[in-house]
Amino acid sequence: IAADLKSNACVLPAKPLPGFVTKALANVHPDITARYYGCGLVVPECLEGCWILDLGCGSGRDCYLLSQLVGEKGHITGIDMTEDQLDVARKYVDLHMQKFGYKRKNVDFVQGYIETLTKAGVKQSSHDIIISNCVINLSPDKASVLREAYEVLKDGGEFYFSDVYCDCRLPEEVRKNKVLWGECLGGALWWEDLVCLAEEVGFSTPRLVTARVITVGNSELERLTAGYKFVAATYRLFKVPRGKLNDKCVVMYDGNVTGFEEVLEFDAQHTFKAGEAAEVDGEMASILNNSRFSAEFTLQPPGGLSAFCCNKPKVCLRFFQ
Repeated sequence: IAADLKSNACVLPAKPLPGFVTKALANVHPDITARYYGCGLVVPECLEGCWILDLGCGSGRDCYLLSQLVGEKGHITGIDMTEDQLDVARKYVDLHMQKFGYKRKNVDFVQGYIETLTKAGVKQSSHDIIISNCVINLSPDKASVLREAYEVLKDGGEFYFSDVYCDCRLPEEVRKNKVLWGECLGGALWWEDLVCLAEEVGFSTPRLVTARVITVGNSELERLTAGYKFVAATYRLFKVPRGKLNDKCVVMYDGNVTGFEEVLEFDAQHTFKAGEAAEVDGEMASILNNSRFSAEFTLQPPGGLSAFCCNKPKVCLRFFQ
């Protein structure tokens, strides 16, 4: 529960919530929101009809939020290892379905571990999107989390998650500190290790969406973490064929994604305006062409625009530089 935390690592999102998200959150029961904690906003775009898996769902706040955005034809599954949290989440399923006007339930909750999704009954290649909000840092086996996520995603699927990162690999005395671990700091991953893990598993290069500096705000914890810099960051990874960075492509956003009709801020490096041509590298072209965004973009071979430099995807965090 947020009120029990000693730092600001897992509380505030990096930027203000969009209006449609605020409206959807207002429909979630207070008992659910009171038990929530997270370090970012895990609401990607283009969600209608999607099947989404929430890793470490807790009492289900993000599940009930996304339930409204995927619609009755979509589906949300929350998985958590804590039965007490799941009991709270399950208690309000019927109430929320009635409030959302759904005749068919589009939310369910499963007990299990995020390192072993298939053992918990999650089928391979079954989900369009996986989300996670300040949970992966708590896992002692982050490589298994990414491998399992890759397995249960459909081809073209996305892993969209917020978590805490550090500017280096943390020493054992920090990682073993129970208070720091519970504050989501002790298990923080070095962002470069995320890049390596993603590549090993088969994901596209992690795309940085948002980031904010964690100031801790607790004298005891600041003493224990002196010399280290932490950020809360949201990344998106895709299960798509790998494109070559030098293979440029011209794309145009059609402006049909609900809530983002004029501008789609895809990541920290790419903002697409409806009806305007933009040049992207081969990996971004592969993401747009092979994911759920394929229907939202028109892609053309290079040549329509004068060439300009396509930089390597922004995975490093400027706060560490």
